[in-house]
Amino acid sequence: MASWASSLFSKKTTDIKNLSEEKSAKSVDTNTATGLSAATPPQSAKETKQPLTILKKLAPIRDLNDEDIVQIDQWILTYAAESVVFVLGEKSDYLYYLLKGSIELESDGGASYFIDEGSTLANLPLNSGKVCGATATTKSPSIILSMPTNLVQWWITKNKSDPADNLEIIDIELPKEIPNTQFFNSFAKAYRENKLSLPSLPQVAIKLRKAMENDIGIKDVIKIIEIDAPIVAKLIQVSNSALYVSSTPIKNCHDAVTRLGLETTRKLVMGISVKQLFQSKSPQLMAKMMELWKKSLHISSLSFVLAEESGVVNPEDALLAGLICDIGSIPLLHFAEQNPDSYPDLNELQIAMPYLNPPVGSLVLHTLGFAKEITEVPKHSEDWYYESDSDKLTLIDVVILAKLHSYFGTERAKELPYINSIPAYSKLKNGKLNPDFSLDILSKAQHRIDEAMSMFG
Repeated sequence: MASWASSLFSKKTTDIKNLSEEKSAKSVDTNTATGLSAATPPQSAKETKQPLTILKKLAPIRDLNDEDIVQIDQWILTYAAESVVFVLGEKSDYLYYLLKGSIELESDGGASYFIDEGSTLANLPLNSGKVCGATATTKSPSIILSMPTNLVQWWITKNKSDPADNLEIIDIELPKEIPNTQFFNSFAKAYRENKLSLPSLPQVAIKLRKAMENDIGIKDVIKIIEIDAPIVAKLIQVSNSALYVSSTPIKNCHDAVTRLGLETTRKLVMGISVKQLFQSKSPQLMAKMMELWKKSLHISSLSFVLAEESGVVNPEDALLAGLICDIGSIPLLHFAEQNPDSYPDLNELQIAMPYLNPPVGSLVLHTLGFAKEITEVPKHSEDWYYESDSDKLTLIDVVILAKLHSYFGTERAKELPYINSIPAYSKLKNGKLNPDFSLDILSKAQHRIDEAMSMFG
C-alpha cells in the first residue's frame, strides 16, 4: 500500500478502528522500506459512507446485516487514467471495488482482463487476499471504494455460526433463490429437528478408521480391508496407477498397502467408500446422484494435482476433501426420494444445492466421524473470499481453488471472481506468484487429473 494509506485511519475512535490503524501503519512502513509499492497515489482519498443500496450489491459484505455493513470503514479513492491502483505480489490490507470508470488487471501469467463500472464483476472485489494477485491499472478516470480487509473479515466471522464447532443444528434460512414451497420448508424443518436421513459409510471404512486410532500394523489393516473385495480391487488398481507407479506391478492387497502406506491406504479407503453414498432407488434422482459424483470426482482430482504441486497440502487429504465438498446435497436428494409427490423438478433441486450444502454437508461429515478440518470443507468450498488464519496454503484453500477452476468454461463462470483476486490464490507457493505456478499447471497436468479421476470412477 502506498504511503498515502496511513492517512486513511487518522480519525479512528473505536478499539476496532485503532487496531486497523495499527495494522495499516505497519503495512505502510514495511512496504515503504522494501520498495514494494509502485502504486500511483490517488488524486484524492476521502472517508465516506456509501448508501446501503450500493454496499448490498458488493460481495462478500452483501451477506452481512445492514447495521454491521455501515460500521465498516470506507474510503473513496479517485484516480486519473493509467494510474496503478495496486501491484502484483504486493501486500495489501484492503478490499477494492470499482465504482466508476474502467480498470485492467494483469495476472502473473501476463494475461489481462478488464472490468467496467456497472458490470457483474464490478460487484466483486478487485483484490481480496493478503497479497495482490494482479496489477490493477485504470483505463479511464476511475473511482475506487476501499475497505480494510481485517474489519470485513471480522464482521463476516462474527456473523457466521459454526455447526461443526458448536455441535448443534443451526437454522436454515431459505434464500430468495430457493422457492418458498412445502418441500423446501419441510426439508429445512427436518434439518432443524435433526430428522434428515443421513448417509452412512460402509463397515470396512468405519472399522479401519477406528482400528487405526489404536496404532495397528499392516497385517491388521489387511484383515479389515480384505472383507470388502471391491475395495481391495480398487486399492490394487490405485497402487498400479501412474500416481504411485513403480517398476513392479502390484497383484495383492498386502503389496498394495505396503506400497501406499497405512495412512494413505486409510484415506483412499475412505475416498473409495464415499462413492457408495451417492445412491438412490429413483432412476431420475440416481442420474442426478451420478452427475453430482462426477462433479465431485473432477474437483477431487483437481485438488489432488494442485496439492501435489503445492508441496504444502497432503494430496490424499485433498483428494478426499474434493470428494466430500458437495456431500450435503445427498440428504436433499434422499429427501426428494422419500417425498416423491412434493419434490420440485430437478432444476429447482440443482439451484438449491449450493445454499443447502454448507450446513447440511458439515452435519453429515460430523455424523460420519470425520476430522474437523474435513467437516469444514462443505461450508467453505464456494466461499471464494474465505481467509484462513494461516499464511500457508490450507486444505480448504486447495478445494476452493479447485472448485472455482472446475467452473471455468461454464455459464456459472460469468458471475464468479477471477481466480487471482481471491485470498486462496495469493498463498500458492507461499505467495510467490509466477507463471510457472499459476493454475495453468492443471491443464498441463491433464493426464494426471485423468489418472486421479480413474481411481474412483
